[in-house]
Amino acid sequence: MIKRSLSIKGHRTSVSLEEPFWLALADIARRQGISLSGLVASIDIERTAQLAKGETVGGLSSEIRIFVLKDSLDRLDQDRKLNPVDPAKKEI
Repeated sequence: MIKRSLSIKGHRTSVSLEEPFWLALADIARRQGISLSGLVASIDIERTAQLAKGETVGGLSSEIRIFVLKDSLDRLDQDRKLNPVDPAKKEI
């Protein structure tokens, strides 16, 4: 578990995540052309909006993990659409 201190909306906050999540999050931020703090801030804004609607959401660390998972699944889905597997040639 790695704990990092980030500035979100002018406030310092600490976030604890496993190293693979930090690496994936940094990759997403790089692909989007924004800072890691900026990406975490956008995740927190979405989380706050969901809370305001009365939705049940997790803490910031949990929401970051969910964000990373969704991004990974979206990229996998896009890859499958671009490179469909021919069932006749599928290796077992």
